[in-house]
Amino acid sequence: MKLKLRYLFIACFVLLTIPFASAQVGLAPQALIETVANKTLERIRKDKDIIQKDPTHINLLVNELVLPHFDFERMSKWAMGKYWRKANKTQRAQFVKEFKTLLIRTYASSLSEYSDQVIKYQPFHGKLSSGDVTVKSEVQQPGGFPIPIDYKLHKVGDDWKVYDVKIDDISLVANYRSSFSRQIRKSGIDALIKKLADKNG
Repeated sequence: MKLKLRYLFIACFVLLTIPFASAQVGLAPQALIETVANKTLERIRKDKDIIQKDPTHINLLVNELVLPHFDFERMSKWAMGKYWRKANKTQRAQFVKEFKTLLIRTYASSLSEYSDQVIKYQPFHGKLSSGDVTVKSEVQQPGGFPIPIDYKLHKVGDDWKVYDVKIDDISLVANYRSSFSRQIRKSGIDALIKKLADKNG
């Protein structure tokens, strides 16, 4: 994949900040993330040895803290593109399940790479009243240019959920969509689902 997955762990630990402030009803997405970022970074530093020794600890963190704050159905719909309409109900459900597992596994394996990077936040884009905003951040790299990471969120009921992540202007969902489209054209929807299932183990 062309996506810079080595930076995906940065997106992961920023997203891990959301649950700690879940009780702060009405807090804007950017403020929500910024308010609890330090708590999350401290937790990751504290658990670093545990994560290195026990990879399952990473899976527990991701499942508990990240999963509830993604809109996996919307992400799956976009990732399949035009083929979503051609998929039946069973295929859609299976694809959402496997795509979600793929993303969780990617985040989990990337989380262990955290090495005290500094994140700076910029004013978010969009209007809260529209129910769709982008939280913008930059990861500072010693001796190099900062890496922009943008989180696209939309309102689902009373909650804000992430439906795409852009790393250095490359969309996670769009990147997968290109790959999935090629596989579907070549072998069909069922074959793609099986391939994902096999990869997820």
